[in-house]
Amino acid sequence: FDELLQFAPHIAAFLNKQGVPFHIFVVNQNDRFRFNRASLINVGFLQARDSYDYFAMHDVDLLPLNDNLRYEFPEQGPLHISGPKFHPLYHYPDFIGGILLLRMEHFERLNGMSNRYWGWGLEDDWFHLRIKEAGLVVTRPKNVTTGPTNTFLHLHNRDRRQRDKATCFNQRKLLRQRDRETGLSTVQYSIASQHKLTIDGVPVTLLNVDLQCDQQKTPWCDCESSKKKI
Repeated sequence: FDELLQFAPHIAAFLNKQGVPFHIFVVNQNDRFRFNRASLINVGFLQARDSYDYFAMHDVDLLPLNDNLRYEFPEQGPLHISGPKFHPLYHYPDFIGGILLLRMEHFERLNGMSNRYWGWGLEDDWFHLRIKEAGLVVTRPKNVTTGPTNTFLHLHNRDRRQRDKATCFNQRKLLRQRDRETGLSTVQYSIASQHKLTIDGVPVTLLNVDLQCDQQKTPWCDCESSKKKI
């Protein structure tokens, strides 16, 4: 929440300067299962798709600093704002995490993101393969002369917020296999509550989401249950 308090006014000022109309949706996981970023993005898309032309998957702890990072309509395909030349941490060529803009119809064509990734990591890499298979090309901002240390402000504190990198059951093996089954069409969830917030004058919609997990197919959504069996 403290990251959101910094993010909302910062991104509002940044986008207003560019003349980009926007609304912030915070999709907060409310259930007992492990964090599932991809499923939350799928849910956010489903909640917003009828009212907007395009959307940004946007980490709340990544604040853009360079005005040449244009949040423009991604006409040709996905627009990756936080490219590997600029992101503070991740520099491999196929990286598409952090901030990725897509047209609504493109995300729907891809069937969104895989719902199998409970815990930290990998969902973006496999989503990139969906993008490539669909014949879409990821583009990145031009005329950006800053680098990894001064293009973004990265708010994440590793000591206070440790990533969930645990593995359990057969997670490590199965998550190395392609998932062509799950996505927008299969995400199971309910909205526990919805709240209209204002942070320093910036409107924000908070969605508290309960994801559902089929523990026969992805038992690693709850590693605590594996400890109980032992």
